[in-house]
Amino acid sequence: MGIWTRQGGQAWRVPVRCSSGTLTGFDSHLLCSRAVKILLGLLLAALAWATPLPVAAQPLHLVLTPSQKPTDLLAAGEEFGQALGKLYGAPVRVTVASDYAAVIEALRNRTADLAFVHPVGYVLASREAKARIVARNLWHGKSTFTSRIYVRRDSGITTLEGLRGKTIAFVDPSSSSGYTYPMVLLIQRGLVRDRDPKTFFREVMFAGAHDAAMRALLNGHVDAIASFDMAREQYLTDPAERDKIIFVAETTPIPEAGIAARDGLGPEIFAKVRTALVQMRGPAYASLLKRMYDIDGFEPAEDRDYDPVRAAVELLGVRPR
Repeated sequence: MGIWTRQGGQAWRVPVRCSSGTLTGFDSHLLCSRAVKILLGLLLAALAWATPLPVAAQPLHLVLTPSQKPTDLLAAGEEFGQALGKLYGAPVRVTVASDYAAVIEALRNRTADLAFVHPVGYVLASREAKARIVARNLWHGKSTFTSRIYVRRDSGITTLEGLRGKTIAFVDPSSSSGYTYPMVLLIQRGLVRDRDPKTFFREVMFAGAHDAAMRALLNGHVDAIASFDMAREQYLTDPAERDKIIFVAETTPIPEAGIAARDGLGPEIFAKVRTALVQMRGPAYASLLKRMYDIDGFEPAEDRDYDPVRAAVELLGVRPR
């Protein structure tokens, strides 16, 4: 007789020999049965020790791009980190970078494992820090957006040419919709020369965040701003204020932003994070995601999705500050 067991993907038989000797048939059977149970218990214990224990998930650090008010973003980000951590299986700490360039630096220095990056930010991070895109945002049901150049309705400006000699607020030199794409548009229209916006505008400033740029325009501090296509709706909740702002130009579609992983993050962790992010959609996460860059959810993304952004970056010669 024997016991069949399995280890390492192979089945094998352990022979068990029971000898009756001077025992009666009943006693022999009982003794043999007990021997089998003991041997089986020893085998199971040995297999348990031989099977490697599951490795605990690694805690992660996620850094956010400060494209809106940092205090509000951090509050939503900490809640987002808790939700992501539950799906991923380990704590996810969240911080907000001081500026756009600091996000790339955090990935390059490996002080952050993950980063919420805008499209140009990802292209720069992949080039400068060998970062890899994990998943991209779904925003208002889309995986692309555009940049617009906004003016006040009462300014009388209705075309890009009408902005010659005026003042403009961009968001950040590394911003996709707040600088790179609108600058490419201005260059392609022949309005800006030598990649220098001051060859067309009288004064150029950087607001640091999209909401700050929109407020600067509304309050009359600048004649125009560059921001994403839903910035007016997102940051001006009063319909009367919204009606004061119009746009005079719009860029080609831009691939949505997303979450990137630092170089060297293990493939198992990368896959777990992607799976967790894709699960974050639907009513249970709607309120949280809206406060996190006003997004709907995530979908898997690949590096090649950002090739159009690379072309814009090369045309403009964008470099991290």
